[in-house]
Amino acid sequence: MAAQRPDRPPAVETVLVAVRAALQEPREHAVLAAMARAVVAEERARLRDGQPAARDAARDAATLAADVVRRLEAADRAWTAGLTPAINATGVVIHTNLGRAAWPRAAIEAAGAAAADPLLLELDRATGRRGHRYRAAEELLVRLTGAEDALVTNNNAAAVALAVGLAGRGGGVAVSRGELVEIGGGVRIPEIVRRAGARLVEVGTTNRTRAVDFEAPLTDGRARLVLRVHRSNFRQEGFTEDPDPVAVAELAHAHGALVVDDLGGGALLDTATVGLAHEPQPSERLAAGADLVTFSGDKLVGGPQAGLVVGRADLVARLRRDPLARAMRPDKATLAGVAATLGLYVSGRAMADVPVWRMLATSVDALRERAEALARALGEAVAIVDLRSTIGGGSLPGETLPSVGLALRARSADRLLGRLRTGEPAVVARIEDGVVVLDLRTVDQARDADLAAAVRSALGNPR
Repeated sequence: MAAQRPDRPPAVETVLVAVRAALQEPREHAVLAAMARAVVAEERARLRDGQPAARDAARDAATLAADVVRRLEAADRAWTAGLTPAINATGVVIHTNLGRAAWPRAAIEAAGAAAADPLLLELDRATGRRGHRYRAAEELLVRLTGAEDALVTNNNAAAVALAVGLAGRGGGVAVSRGELVEIGGGVRIPEIVRRAGARLVEVGTTNRTRAVDFEAPLTDGRARLVLRVHRSNFRQEGFTEDPDPVAVAELAHAHGALVVDDLGGGALLDTATVGLAHEPQPSERLAAGADLVTFSGDKLVGGPQAGLVVGRADLVARLRRDPLARAMRPDKATLAGVAATLGLYVSGRAMADVPVWRMLATSVDALRERAEALARALGEAVAIVDLRSTIGGGSLPGETLPSVGLALRARSADRLLGRLRTGEPAVVARIEDGVVVLDLRTVDQARDADLAAAVRSALGNPR
């Protein structure tokens, strides 16, 4: 083999030989060749554009091969980009920027099992013919809400769009002006109605809407469907009035119209049992006359992101036949995770095993005990403080729970917040009254030791 000239990189084939010798496992030839060509081309450009003295610095085949191997290994880890695990010490239980609800262990295991092997997703085991798509989650929803049938979509916005489509092309959808909300990410109810091909009919006023306000558009046929939207991410106070859901449903049905109730966050347990205001439950809205109720799977339900639709069997069947339903359906891993999460409610284990509910239900005494243990471990750099945790994720606006956490002493709260966020593990905290605080309600107790280590490192005390 000819010796490599000092002003030229080695040949691609020479680099490939070195790459194969360095690799511990086989790789596709096309991938190796493309990456080796790219590395050699970059080296050639470096030599061409460099100073005269740099022309004698051509790297050998082993060095370029090591570069190729590093790039291959980085590609192996590409799935981690933007998925840095973090400890949520913000006190926001359902934090949208941190992925909303942490899944229950049962959901994680179910999703992993579904992803690992082929499964009878749409195959009838008895007949061997194509059957209904995996129905466990929907059957559990029926059991939990008392609905006739249920459907799972990829998120609640999709569920609402499908349900609104029942009004038909150009059909009127009556919505109270006080419920024409933005549900996050710039997505607004009027836009969802229009994109579903329906026509928005506004009724009432921003602060006061009564059931009778729906009568005119229902009587003259301008509205074929009433959409009720739960104000899950803000609240109104003062001179306000909301229409009675039973009266609205009776009025709509008297004129042959449908009622769709979007609950947003959705709760399958009574939030009042953990000291919060009562959040309407799907079963309650169905009992009040709603034909369909939609809600999220990754907020107060505490599982994977999904849209959950419950209600009349004939209407759910129409949604299932909608051509857009295929574009909005979740994959097998999500369906398995949703089913596993719902199973915890059916078996009476949700309060203990669904992280969202476990955080909501944790007592102040238990949080204080953990704070005292952490303070002893961290010394004089921290102080125990009383805090208020929020729910977040567009759920129970304005509601807070008493909590306990740690206040960290530092010259610059902003710099300390940044060091915690960029440390290992990453810790996301908040600043309150100019001081960095760690709210323990949203920190899994199993991560307390990791939290202590991260705090020591951020404070410059890696003991």
